[in-house]
Amino acid sequence: MLAMKNNRHRTTHRPPRSGWLLATCCALASLGAQAAGHFDVDDAGTLDPGQCQYETWWGRTGTEPVTGFHLGPACRVGPVELGLNLDRLSVGGVHSVTGGPQIKWNFFGQAADAPFSAALSVSTVSDLRRGGRMGGQFVVPLTWRPAASLQVHGNIGTDWALGTGVRTPRGGLAVEWAIDDAVSLIAERNRAAGLWTSRIGGRFSLTPLISVDISASRVRPTGGRAVTGFTVGLNHEFTWK
Repeated sequence: MLAMKNNRHRTTHRPPRSGWLLATCCALASLGAQAAGHFDVDDAGTLDPGQCQYETWWGRTGTEPVTGFHLGPACRVGPVELGLNLDRLSVGGVHSVTGGPQIKWNFFGQAADAPFSAALSVSTVSDLRRGGRMGGQFVVPLTWRPAASLQVHGNIGTDWALGTGVRTPRGGLAVEWAIDDAVSLIAERNRAAGLWTSRIGGRFSLTPLISVDISASRVRPTGGRAVTGFTVGLNHEFTWK
C-alpha cells in the first residue's frame, strides 16, 4: 500500500507475528516508489524539472490491528528524481521505524503524453530503531498509454529483505483510467516477498497539484487467511525554484 475475516479457529489459523509484519509491509507498500503514491505498482513518470512533492499516507490491517504511516518527500534534481522514504509500522505495541533514500530516472518517453515510457528506480531502507539493518529495492517501471484517458503500468524488479538481505522478485500490473481531470480509478495486482496483493482505489484531485488517494487491498500471508485493508493518502506537488 484491512480486517481479517476468520471466525473459526482464529488462533490456529492466525499467521505468526513475522508473517503479519511481512504481509503488512506488502499491503502498506513500505518500500513503494514515489510516483505511485501508496499504490504498489509504480508508473514510469517523474517530476518535472524544478518540481518537488511530498506524499503521506496511513493504512490499517488486521484485528490486532497493524497500522502504518508513510512520509515521502521528493524533488527533481537534474535528470533524476531524488526522494526519501520514512515509514512507521505498529502492531501489538511493537513499533518499527524505517527510512532511506530513493532515486528514479526516466530514460525513455519523458513527455507526459508519450505512448510508452520506461524508468529505473532504486531505493534502500534502514531499520532506524534496531541497529540500522538495511534492505533495498530495484524496480523497472513501464507505462503504456493506449488512450489519453487510459494507462497500463508494469513493474519488474527485486527486493532485498531488511536485515537478512534475502532477495525476492517483485512484479505487478496496474490499470489507471481517468474519468475526468479530477478522478482516476486504479486497479492493480502485485507480487512482492512471495505474496500476491490485489488493490483497487481512486485518485481524487482537489487542485491541479493536490490529490487524495483511497484504496482497499487484499493480501494472503503464507500459511494464513487473506487479509484485507484500506489506505488513504495525500499528495502535494509544488515548485522549489
